Amino acid sequence: MSDTAPAPTADAPEMPKPQVREVAAHDIAGGLALLLGLAGLIGGIGAVVGGAAVSGDGSPALGVPLIIFGALVVIASFFAMGGLNMVAPGEARVVQLFGRYVGTIRTDGLRWVNPLTSRQKVSTRVRNHETAVLKVNDAYGNPIELAAVVVWQVQDTAQAVFEVDDFLEFVATQTEAAVRHIAIEYPYDAHDEDGLSLRGNAEEITEKLAVELAARIQAAGVRIIESRFTHLAYAPEIASAMLQRQQAGAVVAARRQIVDGAVGMVEAALARIAEQGIVELDEERKAAMVGNLMVVLCGDRAPQPVLNTGTLYQ
Repeated sequence: MSDTAPAPTADAPEMPKPQVREVAAHDIAGGLALLLGLAGLIGGIGAVVGGAAVSGDGSPALGVPLIIFGALVVIASFFAMGGLNMVAPGEARVVQLFGRYVGTIRTDGLRWVNPLTSRQKVSTRVRNHETAVLKVNDAYGNPIELAAVVVWQVQDTAQAVFEVDDFLEFVATQTEAAVRHIAIEYPYDAHDEDGLSLRGNAEEITEKLAVELAARIQAAGVRIIESRFTHLAYAPEIASAMLQRQQAGAVVAARRQIVDGAVGMVEAALARIAEQGIVELDEERKAAMVGNLMVVLCGDRAPQPVLNTGTLYQ
């Protein structure tokens, strides 16, 4: 998926432009910082012990400054080691200095930054969000139930932290709003063949859902990877009536196809008889033959033959 923000749809809200963008923080490898901190800690402790030994031998003028120096080195080492961070794969650290955003650490492993900064952990792993089963009215006013699952990922950690209060809640709320909006824009089943419907055009509708979701949550620095409907059905109070309607439509469509096929077969039979000159048929006999063939071809039950011992006109 492209990193550029998608163009907002006509119905999607116009989000404000982001005030902050993610930048890389100034950090160094934490292994070197840890070694230097441990060395300073050991050296400071050694200075304190040495100063105490010198003072015990009767040289306080030399021992006291050595103790003070060692204590300061120990404190400074502890303070410097406070800038160490363990960054796991799929995580990032948003770094702030006195409330000002200074960058994001994305390199995994042990990293070191200014110990005066605060670091906030943000997961950059791929996540799923599944909405609850929502009850809404479709474009025809019929109550339906639907739910959707959205696969998303934090793309800009600075926007996720600073542009919205809680990006997890923001994604959940906007996902539900987008699903509701898509549901009221389209019918469950389209009456005309050219119209889109939730049941008959699932791929097209989910693409529109993904576009609207991307427009809604781009302010939070989140990108949509995939969105799908996981539940789609009529509400229980009209489900039985709609099922009967669907069954009636299926029966009508099947009957129409049977009639079309039967008419074609009758036409072929009459043309074949006339072509081979099997029998001369006047209009009345053709009508009787057509009626008999249509009954045989379109009937639900097997036809019962009737033997005519006379003529067609008796």
